[in-house]
Amino acid sequence: MIVDKRFCMSSYLMFRTIVNREKTFFDGAQPRLWDANRSYVDIHDSVELEDHLRRRVHQVMQSGKKYALALSGGIDSAILAKFMPAGSKAYTFKCVVPGVQVTDETPQAARYAAECGLEHEVVEIYWEDFEKYAPLLMKHKGAPMHSIEVQIYKAALRAKADGFDGMLFGESADGKYGGMSGLLSKDWTLGEFVNRYSYVLPYMVLRDFELIVEPYVRHMKADGRVEVHEFMNDVFFKESIGSYANATDTAGMELCCPFSETMMAVPLDYERIRRGENKYLVREIFNRLYPGWETPAKVPMPRPMNEWFARWEGPTRPEFYPHCTDNMTGDQKWLVWALEQFLNSFES
Repeated sequence: MIVDKRFCMSSYLMFRTIVNREKTFFDGAQPRLWDANRSYVDIHDSVELEDHLRRRVHQVMQSGKKYALALSGGIDSAILAKFMPAGSKAYTFKCVVPGVQVTDETPQAARYAAECGLEHEVVEIYWEDFEKYAPLLMKHKGAPMHSIEVQIYKAALRAKADGFDGMLFGESADGKYGGMSGLLSKDWTLGEFVNRYSYVLPYMVLRDFELIVEPYVRHMKADGRVEVHEFMNDVFFKESIGSYANATDTAGMELCCPFSETMMAVPLDYERIRRGENKYLVREIFNRLYPGWETPAKVPMPRPMNEWFARWEGPTRPEFYPHCTDNMTGDQKWLVWALEQFLNSFES
């Protein structure tokens, strides 16, 4: 491993992961990264995708090990819920900010659970959970982490205490099947996409930084535009599924994400997405399984970072500029906070 703290700090801020598997922050802190070098099931249409999802859920539930479902208010996990045996357990995350109403997926998830005959349980998430579990998750990962890992980890601990061996998630449907409609909304030049996708541009935060563009350049087409879906199946997919894997592995639980085991074998229909039909293959399955139901709006896994970081004054370590987070969103502040916590934790 090559120790390159500047590269790793910059990479985490831009991509939420270390995009070069040969580099690490410090000696002895090897990042645990998702290995995407595996075979995938080719998917040509929604029927093939539905068949795969149904088959994988059946295989897992008949494997002799006990699996629970992570059930959100979206359509991806709702599809998996239809394939779970009646009476199966489903957990839904609910972030809580005392005195403040924040996004709550539990009512919609409860509707899915009732429709499918599942036993439904809500796992409440507090800021104190982030302070408690983030150091453990980052130590296991050997790198700073995605904010969703705390929620996944706490739910996995609850499921483990309830006697389960693993959890099923609807993860990867968005990246693989065109759910990121904002990113897919136009043809991006390299410079445009670097600015649009990068979570935090490192020169806004770090005194010693590196602007890492190779992952973007790798997915440029001959006309100079970025092939966004290809990029999502590479950089975004590895980062996102790696976060789920780290959280469940740290909890000592197995992970099954049936969407992640697939790959579109036909070109993504960008025009269809830009007309308002994002994730159209997944929507077709949902409409077959839940006829007459309104398709809920796409929302990220709820985490009220704007509220939790409203009073945070920013990092104090010498690697960072003073006041660098003053105009950031809560999600961006999380990345800077997590990076500083990781550096503090490792050095201590």
